[in-house]
Amino acid sequence: MIGLIIFGVIVVLLVVFLIRIYNSLVQLRQRVQNAWSQVDVQLKRRYDLIPNLVNAVKGYAQHEKSTFETVTQARNMAINAGNLQDQMQAENMLSNALRSLFAVAEAYPELKANTNFLQLQSELSDTESKIAFARQFYNDTVQKFNTKIELFPNNLVAGILGFAMVDYFTLQGEPDARQAVKVEF
Repeated sequence: MIGLIIFGVIVVLLVVFLIRIYNSLVQLRQRVQNAWSQVDVQLKRRYDLIPNLVNAVKGYAQHEKSTFETVTQARNMAINAGNLQDQMQAENMLSNALRSLFAVAEAYPELKANTNFLQLQSELSDTESKIAFARQFYNDTVQKFNTKIELFPNNLVAGILGFAMVDYFTLQGEPDARQAVKVEF
């Protein structure tokens, strides 16, 4: 009888332990999803600013058509990215295209003095800072989630219940993303 009670207590404690692990994994998974949605909000703000910025620069630099097309194409790819890997690649391309656009703008002193352009540039710069912060928060949250999944005994529960590692938002696959943009006229 006492053995049965001890066995029952052990089973109850084990179930409670598994429930705590499961709940903590669900909580962290939700935090990862929330962190990504914060990145997504800032990316959408950036997408909305880009057409205005391109139009402001177009008026001054009509012969830079390929730069405008590259920015527009990169923006469209980023908006239509289907998964995190595609999103990361598209965002890296968009960042490079925007650097090229600002490099073109540097060649036009009248444009650099245009208040509309300066306001758009300031808003985009502010948005880029918010994106950087949101990416960092996302990556920090992913790190906590992935660590929790890998720790024993969480890894056993995570594996059984289908919790999988989440990718970081990085500049991977874009070696030139860390390089300065070269502009030649």
